Amino acid sequence: MSCTKLPGLWTQSAEQCREITRGNVSGHPAIIAGVKQVEVVVAHHECATLRVGDVFLKIDADQSRTDVEVEAMAMAPIPTPEVLWRKPPVLALAALRGRPLGRLGKPSTSSPTAWAAAGAAVRMLHDAPPPPWPGGEPRGGSLDELTSHLDAECELLVANGVLPTELVTRNRRVAEAALRPYTPVFTHGDLHIAHVFVDGDEITGVLDWSEAGKGDAMYDIASLTLGHQDHLGDFVAGYGTDVDLDVLRAWWSLRSLLAVRWLVEHGFDPFTPGCEVDVLRAAM
Repeated sequence: MSCTKLPGLWTQSAEQCREITRGNVSGHPAIIAGVKQVEVVVAHHECATLRVGDVFLKIDADQSRTDVEVEAMAMAPIPTPEVLWRKPPVLALAALRGRPLGRLGKPSTSSPTAWAAAGAAVRMLHDAPPPPWPGGEPRGGSLDELTSHLDAECELLVANGVLPTELVTRNRRVAEAALRPYTPVFTHGDLHIAHVFVDGDEITGVLDWSEAGKGDAMYDIASLTLGHQDHLGDFVAGYGTDVDLDVLRAWWSLRSLLAVRWLVEHGFDPFTPGCEVDVLRAAM
C-alpha cells in the first residue's frame, strides 16, 4: 500500500532547518534556502514526502517505486511536477501551483468547473497509451488474488472486532461488482483527491505516481471521488458518460474494506467523519 497522507508540520530547530535548506539532504544547496519549517505531506514507515519551501522531497526506501514515478510522469499526458533532481533515496520535485482539489473527510470547496476539469484530465490519462508494467492498485494482481485478499481482509475485520459483521457483509456483497474483467488503461493507481492540484478552475498538476501503470479506470475514479460522491456528477461531466456507477460504488466499498485495518494499525483514523468507515456505512 502506498503512503497515506498525514497533514501537519514537523517543526525543526533553527540549526536543523539550516541543515536541510543548505542542501544537506543529497547535497543540493540554494534551491530551498531560507525555509524555517518542513511540512509533512505524507508519512509512512517506508516512505515520506516533505514540503520544504517550493520543493517536495520524496524519500522512499524502495527505489523501484521512484523509478516508476519518474517514468510515469514523463509518459503522462497531463500536468505533473517538474523533477528537480534525484539522488536516492531522495527525489526532489517542484511544488505545484494552487491547492488540492479537496481532502478526504472534509467538504471540497473546489468549483464544479474544477471538478469537471479533473474529470477531463483523468479521461486524457486513461485514453493515453499505457505503460508496459502493471499498476500498484489492487487490480495489479490477478482477479483470484484480489478476491482472496478481500475475503481474508473481511474475515480479519470481523474476527478482530474492527467493524460489525453486517457492515462488512453488505460491503463485501457490493464490492463483488468490481471483481470483473476489464480493459487495462493508463492509471495513476493512487489518485487520492489530495494528489490533484487546482488553481481556480485549472488543473495545475497531479502528484504521487509511484503506483501508476496498467489498471482499472474505475479504480482511479473511485479513489478520486471517495467520500466526495456529491461531486461525482461534475467529475463525470468532464470525464464522459461511460462510468459504470455499480462498479464505481463497488470500488468505494472494496477500497475502504482493504484500507480500514491498515489505517488503524498505522495510527490513522478511518472512523473520522467522511472517511472510509462512513463510506462503508453509506452502502448500507
